[in-house]
Amino acid sequence: MSNVVTPSFFPKPRGYANGIVATGRTLFISGQIAWDKDAHLVSPDFATQFLQALDNVIAVVREAGGGTEHLAKLLVFVTDLDAYRAATRAIGEGWRERLGKHYPAMSLVKVAGLLEAGALVEIEGVAMLPEPKR
Repeated sequence: MSNVVTPSFFPKPRGYANGIVATGRTLFISGQIAWDKDAHLVSPDFATQFLQALDNVIAVVREAGGGTEHLAKLLVFVTDLDAYRAATRAIGEGWRERLGKHYPAMSLVKVAGLLEAGALVEIEGVAMLPEPKR
């Protein structure tokens, strides 16, 4: 479904891919925050919010008939870079539990705030889904 692209003169990326060549049906995933099924933020903890937002992205992909391996691009918005850096170990462990060693193309952007009060992280994405089985 996809191939990772890393120019030979680039340093090896850690936790993301420089590029992904993917084929299939394109799923655009709206920004997901750390809401539970009742639309409440799960925690004020940064890592917990990050992983719940990621779980919500994964839920959209699965609902569309895909798996985590079909994630091609993620855009992560954070309100606090220091909190992100402090949580990288917990985020990395949670990432590996959910996606193994699959790292899509990614960007992380610090923003002044998010629409939902208390939200620290928002993740949007693009997945390339296989054609449905007939």
